[in-house]
Amino acid sequence: MKIVFFGTSEFALTSLERLIDSKHQVLAVVTQPDRQKGRALKLSPPPTKVLAMTKSIPVYQPQNASSAESAVYLKKLGADLFVVVSFGQILKDNILSIPKLYPINIHGSLLPKYRGAAPTSWTIINGERSSGVTIMKMNERMDEGDIIMKKEIPIDGEDTNITLNERLSDLGAEALIETIGLIESGKTVIFTKQDAKLATYAPKLKKEDGLIDWQGAAINIHNRVRGLLPWPGAYTHFEGKAIKILRTEVLSLASDPKLQPGKVIDIVKGKGILVRTGSEDILITHLQLEGKKAMDADSFVRGHKISGGYILS
Repeated sequence: MKIVFFGTSEFALTSLERLIDSKHQVLAVVTQPDRQKGRALKLSPPPTKVLAMTKSIPVYQPQNASSAESAVYLKKLGADLFVVVSFGQILKDNILSIPKLYPINIHGSLLPKYRGAAPTSWTIINGERSSGVTIMKMNERMDEGDIIMKKEIPIDGEDTNITLNERLSDLGAEALIETIGLIESGKTVIFTKQDAKLATYAPKLKKEDGLIDWQGAAINIHNRVRGLLPWPGAYTHFEGKAIKILRTEVLSLASDPKLQPGKVIDIVKGKGILVRTGSEDILITHLQLEGKKAMDADSFVRGHKISGGYILS
């Protein structure tokens, strides 16, 4: 099968690796332009570009993948399938209609739940017990294409956005190879329309999504901490500076329910900073002060004046 692969992020990398190692031919990799990263704002290539170049696969990086110029380039390749994984641009019908068969997409949720740009983050934030991947035949509407295949996995209580993304990336690659094999076999592929009534959305994350509301329940804060790694991160403020909370534990203790949410109840030596929330208490075990390296709570307490009674804003 002749394939053009559209993908940019780390999530797409495993699927590209599996395609390259398969019997299928990757004609080109279409990815986002190089972006400035880090404090030095050095141009950095997408991980899919790096892999493609090491395998001598042509790389195409259009500012607009749906432009007339892009359509001309892609038509010349003569692909059977387009495979789209975490690409980062919306493809219009002039591009989706190019492959001899059709375009397929791997999405990191069990559609129609969590359509949108950040499915794994919102899945964890909302306390879901399972997640998965969906392979669909693409159309112009975002994540609304007919479903070809789904694969589901449980979410571990300690999963973060980072670890769940890694697991779903592997699962998506497995489902992709299985789906392409099904298409190539000539068997009838069943396309299942999504039930729009069951749809939920996972919008692109914003910096302000990370601000902790201590009035919320401890479990909700804990899930937000897990779901927002590595960016924007769940954060509060300490002495006028942002402090990113990296790891927490929910504790059902008999602390005074009248305590102000956000108030430090105690410094638990060897464990962390115990904070009152709107419901139950939460133990901060790892954190990162603005402009500093990540550290465990013990190290932070040794270097900063924080004790029981302090109010995190």
